[in-house]
Amino acid sequence: MVLYFLIHTVCPVSALASGESRILYSRGFEPESGDARDLTPEQRRLLQKEKLQVVARQVRSAVALNREASSRVGVECVLGEEAAALVEADSGVFSLGSAELFPERSVVLWLGVQALGFSLVCRAFENLLLAESVLRSIARHCLEELRLLGPGAEVLLKNDRVDALLHRLLPHGQLLFLNHRFALSLEKEMANYGSK
Repeated sequence: MVLYFLIHTVCPVSALASGESRILYSRGFEPESGDARDLTPEQRRLLQKEKLQVVARQVRSAVALNREASSRVGVECVLGEEAAALVEADSGVFSLGSAELFPERSVVLWLGVQALGFSLVCRAFENLLLAESVLRSIARHCLEELRLLGPGAEVLLKNDRVDALLHRLLPHGQLLFLNHRFALSLEKEMANYGSK
């Protein structure tokens, strides 16, 4: 099961302190644990925000290390949309220990595309190849259909479209095996939804 999906920044943003990452979109699929039920709604929201900030910072660090190791530091953050096809997306996975942020051991799969990071927080026993395939599909649809890398693109204004995409690709946080026919119907559906 997928616990959280995030879209966040992975490059320095002038409004943030060094090493910080801004979460642009998040969606939780995690059922409430026993400890969270005792908290007020505001305390639950702040606890969730803190968990997701830790995940976003760790992904930002992993992307920076990956880009530095491949000597592409800062290249994706400067390139325009037309050059995006020339630069490969960075991807990776890391484990979160039990009780570090979540009650059980979890795994974070991430994909860094230019200045954006897409992350899935999954349970440790999930099929990582399937999770990576779903993450790449979500990122591709977000970038192509929603034009998140275009000038003036605002993820915050496109929440309903990202929600619709997640509803189809991650219903209730469950990973789906996608066949060719389903992928084609999804692309038609998203194109119709995007034209409205």
